[in-house]
Amino acid sequence: MSVLLREQIDALLDERDNDKRLVITPLLDREEQVGPGSVDLRLGTEFIEVSRQDSTSIDPFGHHEDVDAQQSEADRKTYVALGDPFILHPGQFVLGATLEFLVLPPNLVGQVLSRSSWGRLGLLVATAVAVQPGFRGVLTLELVNTGSVPIVLRPGLRVAQLQLWSSDRPTDSPYGVGAKYSAPLGPESNRLAWEGRERDVLEAITRRMHARSADSDSDSDTEAE
Repeated sequence: MSVLLREQIDALLDERDNDKRLVITPLLDREEQVGPGSVDLRLGTEFIEVSRQDSTSIDPFGHHEDVDAQQSEADRKTYVALGDPFILHPGQFVLGATLEFLVLPPNLVGQVLSRSSWGRLGLLVATAVAVQPGFRGVLTLELVNTGSVPIVLRPGLRVAQLQLWSSDRPTDSPYGVGAKYSAPLGPESNRLAWEGRERDVLEAITRRMHARSADSDSDSDTEAE
């Protein structure tokens, strides 16, 4: 697996075969956004502000309906036009999204990183980091102001960068329909509740461990008699 450089990125953006093409749209300034080894991504116009002070707790492995209801009460969506200000206060956490819609072919993996220029102002831009082969949609960005003064964000500004890695062969099972975050068009809250099977597995392991412990205690009591 190797990282893609500007020439390879440009070639994939211009690829005519839909199965091999890299889609990043809109590229408002392709010459500026495609760098030597990455593509700059712009901040989109929608934000999800997560209210903490009025929330009790959210169990991400609870039932879908309960988690979704709690999150809809805690989250507030805000639309900000391109170029207009959005104030991110110290310690505040919001979800944003990229302005660009992406489609990765099945042999590419992406990695999202903060731009250092914003990082030096105290802005942390994070996401799931890895963008899976076959992903299509906008990327949700986790925005945190780690500095001591408010930061003015404006939709349309370049806040993150995407590195791309090429595999020797395409995957047989690309990220697609039925996935947790399939073709998102805006920022999305977490969907850990969709991983409820993990909770069931952990509970089953715990029950077996308790059963073994109880059997062990019973054997010890028998020997003592």
